[in-house]
Amino acid sequence: MSAHPARVRVWDRFVRTFHWSLVASFATAYFYTEHIGWVHEGAGYLALALIAARCVWGFVAPSPHARFESFVPTPGRLWSYLSQLVRGREPRHLGHNPAGAIMILYLLAAVAVISITGHLMTTDAFWGNDLVETLHVATVDLTVIAVLVHVGANLYESVRHRENMFKAMFTGEKNALRSSDPSHNDTPSLQDWPDTQPSEPVPLAGTAPRARP
Repeated sequence: MSAHPARVRVWDRFVRTFHWSLVASFATAYFYTEHIGWVHEGAGYLALALIAARCVWGFVAPSPHARFESFVPTPGRLWSYLSQLVRGREPRHLGHNPAGAIMILYLLAAVAVISITGHLMTTDAFWGNDLVETLHVATVDLTVIAVLVHVGANLYESVRHRENMFKAMFTGEKNALRSSDPSHNDTPSLQDWPDTQPSEPVPLAGTAPRARP
């Protein structure tokens, strides 16, 4: 038996290109704010275009892990995952786990708000509008915090599940689900997720495996 786990394609080329392009555009706009000019504004418009493209791809992508329907959780699934997470018993997902999915949705919405309010601040109708400017700045600050949480969560998951999450977003590949991955048969909602794999009980020597009900 091979010592290395099988690798499977998870993130398609579009998702990977989108991810790192959005990182670059947000970072560029964030650090080029001393003199607001074409670099800052151009990065903002690029980010908005990327968000629009990702929203379309979330419905038409041939890759299942790129589609919103595959990872946007119901409240019940989110609560089930979080309750296991706080106990250190959360299952491994090939795609976005429920908590990560909520973070992705927030970042998509937040960057869209930042880009739109940034554009409004350049128009005659909203030039100098305190409400728009406050919303723009506050959303940027919250998004920076969210990005730090996102990075920290990926570091945790990389250690927890022995999977380099950052490398996976470059290569698109992750380790296939293994029976040894943390997962739990006592959570019925997990069976509805296509990218989770409950672990099978290990039978004792000389006994037959118990049939699944």
